[in-house]
Amino acid sequence: MKKNKIASFIIASLLLSGCGIYGKYRSSEEVPADLYGAEAAEFPQDSVGFGGMEWQELFTDPYLAELIERGLENNADYLTAQLRVEEAEASLRAARLSFLPSFAFSPQGTISSFDGGNATKSYSVPITASWEVDIFGKMRNAKLQTKAAYAQSQDYKQAVRSQIVSGIANIYYTLLMLDEQLILTQETEQAWAETVRSARALMNAGQYNEAGVSQMEATYYSVQTSALDLKEQINQVENSLALLLAETPHHYERGTLAGQSFPDDFAIGVPLSMLSARPDVRAAERSLEAAFYGTNYARSAFYPTIVLSGSAGWTNSAGGMIVNPGKFLVSAVASLTQPLFARGQIKAQYRIAQAQQEEAEIAFRQALLAAGSEVNDALSAYQTSHDKTGLLDKQIVSLEKALKSTTLLMEYGTTNYLEVLTARQSLLSAQLAQTANRFTEIQSVINLYKALGGGQE
Repeated sequence: MKKNKIASFIIASLLLSGCGIYGKYRSSEEVPADLYGAEAAEFPQDSVGFGGMEWQELFTDPYLAELIERGLENNADYLTAQLRVEEAEASLRAARLSFLPSFAFSPQGTISSFDGGNATKSYSVPITASWEVDIFGKMRNAKLQTKAAYAQSQDYKQAVRSQIVSGIANIYYTLLMLDEQLILTQETEQAWAETVRSARALMNAGQYNEAGVSQMEATYYSVQTSALDLKEQINQVENSLALLLAETPHHYERGTLAGQSFPDDFAIGVPLSMLSARPDVRAAERSLEAAFYGTNYARSAFYPTIVLSGSAGWTNSAGGMIVNPGKFLVSAVASLTQPLFARGQIKAQYRIAQAQQEEAEIAFRQALLAAGSEVNDALSAYQTSHDKTGLLDKQIVSLEKALKSTTLLMEYGTTNYLEVLTARQSLLSAQLAQTANRFTEIQSVINLYKALGGGQE
C-alpha cells in the first residue's frame, strides 16, 4: 500500500512538472520604430544593414587589413574573451551532466578483537549511486541559466572583436590624418622660409622694414614648433596601436589619407535588427534571460527535493555475523526533502532573484537605447562632415588665390607683411581643417559600422 502511494506521488509530480510550473523566456521584440532618430530617415533601411558587411569589404587598405588580422590574433582582451567562452562551455557541460546519476566506488574494511579474542575481519566492496529526480525544474532552470551565460560569453567575445576591428581602424586613420597634417605643415614651413628670405632681401634693398621681417620669422618658428608637436602625436598614436596589437612600440607602414575609399550609400538596417546585430545588446538580453531562469531556480527551492540512492556489492558482514565467503548485497533508498522553516532564507533569495531580474531588464533596455544613440551620433557626424567637404574645398581655393595675390603685392610694395601673414595662416588652418574633416567623415563611417554590429565573425 505504501509503495502504491509513493508511486502515485512520483507520477503526480512528473505530470505537474510536465504541465510547466515555470514559463519559458521569450526574446523581446519591443523595439522603438524611431530608435535611430530623425537622421536615419535619409538613409535606406533593410533587414541586413551596413553592419552585416565583412570588415575585409569595408577596410580595403592592405596595411590596415594586416593590422586588424594581427590584432585579432594577439590582442589580450580578445584572447581573454575566448577563454571566457571556454569556461562557460565547461560550466554548461557540467550542468547538462547533472541530470545523470552519480556513481562512487567506496570499499571499506575493519578488524576488531574483543577481550583478547581472535580478530574478526569484515569488509564491504560496494558501488553507490545517487540520482536527484528533477521533478520541479531545479536542475533544468540551472542548466538554462548556465546556457544563457554561455551564450552571453559568446556575445561578449563578438563585442570585443567588433571593438578591436573598429579601434584599430580608428587609430590607423588617425595616423593617416596626422601624416597629412604634418606634410601640410612642413610644406608651409618651407614656403615661410622662402617668404622670409624674400622679405629680408626687400629689407636690404630698402623696400621693407625690420619689424615686418621679424614678425615673419616668428611665424616661421611657430610653424616649425607645430611640426614637432605633430611628430610627437604620431609617435604617441603609434604606441597606442602597438599596445592594442600586443606589440612593442615601433613604426607602422601605412597608406595615405587621400588614397582611402568608402561606400557612399549604405543601408542602416531596421531597428528590430539591432537585437540580433549588436553583440553587446545581445549580451544584455542574455543577462536578462539568465536572471529569468535564476528567478525560476530560486522559486524551485520552495518545492521538495527527491533523491534516489542505492548501493550494490559484496560484503561478509551480515548484521552481527561474519560469513565467508562474502555475499552479494543490494540496497535502495528514496528520500524526499520538503523545506518547512529556513528562517526566511528561501523567500529572501527569491526576492533577490526577482530584483536582479528587474535590474537586468532595465540594463537591457538601456543598452538598446544606447545602441540607437550611437547610430544617431554616427549618422549625424557623417552627414555634417560630408556637407562640410564641399565648403572647405571652396574655402581653400579662395585662400590660395588670396595668398598668391598678397604675395605679389608685397613684392611690389603695395601691401604690408600683415596681409601676407594672415593669408598664409588662414590657408594652413583651412587645409588642416579639411584634413580633420576628412578624418571625421571616415571615423563616422567606422563608428556607424561598429554601432550596427559590424566586425563580427
